[in-house]
Parts: sequence; structure tokens; C-alpha cells
Amino acid sequence: MNDTGTSACFHLTPREEAAVRSAVTMAGGAATDLVTLEAAQLARRDRSYDVVGATTPGTTTWQPPDGWRAYERSVCLGSGPELWHRASSEVLRWGVKTRSGFLVAPELEPGTVARRGDRLWLTAHIGPLRVREPVEVVEVVETSHRTALAYGTLVGHPVTDKEAFIVGRDKDGNVTLTLRSITHAGRGRWWVLFPAALVAQQLYRRRYLRALAAH
Repeated sequence: MNDTGTSACFHLTPREEAAVRSAVTMAGGAATDLVTLEAAQLARRDRSYDVVGATTPGTTTWQPPDGWRAYERSVCLGSGPELWHRASSEVLRWGVKTRSGFLVAPELEPGTVARRGDRLWLTAHIGPLRVREPVEVVEVVETSHRTALAYGTLVGHPVTDKEAFIVGRDKDGNVTLTLRSITHAGRGRWWVLFPAALVAQQLYRRRYLRALAAH
């Protein structure tokens, strides 16, 4: 935002951006007022769904809403506190996605985790194709026995979807990963590609369920 109360857009290298943010701070301004063009574009996108709390990542039982393609599956990752802490950390840092071949942008800063309201791009590579998916984090769960990340799609995503990755630990120390999702066809041109999107979705689900397995 400039001094006329309007927005201005500039292309900056990372070094130039850092210099501008430093100059803004030194002048008494707020460096957080500077946002990347992609962040601004994400902020303007509407959610592509109208159901709230559909994947209920904080609960052990799930009743999906009517009228959606619903999916739920759990796999045992192993046991022990080390595995629990590693899997919990990975799920909150988009590890299920990145370990399955996705790129996440913007990347999280070291030592930070996803937070409700975060908006970002998930990029999938399917053969020679690159598909960019705009999403928003809708819920984060952190308890002594359950850690979860749930997100929903924004307009422009190939499907209308809400998905949750849930890491759970039982009283015996066994650690599980649960995947929950609800899906509709995407809007606009994506509608005709929905059958292909479902095939890709099945492929990635298999990867998700293996992503946090103990090695």
C-alpha cells in the first residue's frame, strides 16, 4: 500500500525484497504490509465449498456429509514416542504432501508449522503435467494423542475437496495415520476432467498412506 492509499505491484528479487522490507521497518512502517503477488492472489480467492467442519479431524469417529464422495482409511505406522513425535511434526509441516511428490509454496519457515487460515499452493507433477492447487488450512489439531492438519480447496483447484491428515496414538503407543476426504467435481473447465482427477487422487492417496511410515 503506498501513501495514496492504493496498492502497487513490483517485481523484486529475494535480495531486493529483503532490502525493501528492511527500509520499510527503518522508516517506521510495517514490513508485513508488503505481500507477494501470489499471496495477494490467494487472498482474493473464494473457497470452493460450502460445508464447514466436514472432516472433523479432532474426533475418532466420522460422519461425512451427504452428497459427497467420502473417503477414510487408516494405516499403522508403528509404535513408540520417537515415531509419534516425528509423524506429528511431519503432518503439521505438510510432510504427507511433500513426501508424496508435492511442492508447497510458500514453504514454512524452519521451526514453524501450518496454522489455520494459511493459504498456499500445492503443486503436483503428473507425468509431464504440472498442476497448481490453491488451498487453505481450515483446522489444526494438537493434543497428547492426536495431531491433524485439515485443508479445503479454493476456486481454481481441479476438484472441490476437503482433506485431513490425522496422526493418532493409542494407550499402547501405537501410531496411526488416517486420511479423510470429501470430493466434488471442480468448477469450470475442471468439470470435464473430473474422471482423470479421480484417477490421480487414487494414486496420491496410496502415496499419502505410505508417506510417514517408519523406516
